[in-house]
Amino acid sequence: MNKKIVYGVILIAALAAPFGIYPVFLMKVLCFALFACAFNLLIGFTGLLSFGHAAFFGGAGYVAGYALAKLGLPTELGLILGTLAGALIGLVMGSLAIRRQGIYFTMITLALAQMAYFVCLQAPFTGGEDGLQGVPRGKLLGMISLDNDLTLYYVVLAIAVLGFALIIRTINSPFGQVLKAIKENEPRAISLGYDVNRYKLLAFVLSAGLTGLAGATKTLVLGFETLTDVHWTMSGLVILMTLVGGLGTLTGPIVGAVIIIVLENKLGDIGSWLATVTHIDWFNGLGESVTIVTGFIFIVCVLAFRRGIVGEIGALFKRRVQGS
Repeated sequence: MNKKIVYGVILIAALAAPFGIYPVFLMKVLCFALFACAFNLLIGFTGLLSFGHAAFFGGAGYVAGYALAKLGLPTELGLILGTLAGALIGLVMGSLAIRRQGIYFTMITLALAQMAYFVCLQAPFTGGEDGLQGVPRGKLLGMISLDNDLTLYYVVLAIAVLGFALIIRTINSPFGQVLKAIKENEPRAISLGYDVNRYKLLAFVLSAGLTGLAGATKTLVLGFETLTDVHWTMSGLVILMTLVGGLGTLTGPIVGAVIIIVLENKLGDIGSWLATVTHIDWFNGLGESVTIVTGFIFIVCVLAFRRGIVGEIGALFKRRVQGS
């Protein structure tokens, strides 16, 4: 019941947010929140650390952008194709990597993702270093124009909510319980007769498909797609979001995504405000030091908040309940 109340409060806040905050910024946060939740499904509940999720995120963005800008397909179809592209790339990568464990699995996903990056760099339909530009938003169901930021925001919010609901349903299903068992004790899951590789591959493809949905939606929102989204640093960014928010928690990746995206986009404004209040000019250069600030936050979380922000809050609340 408490979780339902929390989700309800978050949803109400999300519905009201665009009336006080720039909708395009909020849509970018929603896309990365879905991205982080999809990644958390794999690492937090299956125990697989992928360093190749940028391939699904950026690859789906390119497919959706090409379908909308070059082929003139409807908006819904472009998003569906992007999602399917992410899932297909995940199927190929997962089939090659899933039989390895630990650091070997991680390195294989990184290597395959870098191959995908160079494909996007060289392929003629991606626009090379210039990327895809001028991706139209189109109309929803052929009737509702998405050129208005507020209208598109609620469409993106619905996509993010549905993606999050699918993740929750997956985690709480028998399939999700098997994934948790694989994470906790893979040899025992094998001894119980489960085809572990099959379950891990399904989880990998599902995570890749949801990541593709996030990437395709981001391309629709911003109207362009570049090599940044398919570069290995994007994989590192989503890992940072998940660890900062709380690995293996439902809302942790959302919190982590909000923090990291706010820092990346608003740190300069925060620095200017601090410089005005404190009269210290050093804060004016804070926007140029975003990587240092995010790195510092990561170090603090690893050293002092091993469970992430949401994980630590949950553990503190549980201790207080048990103590009373």
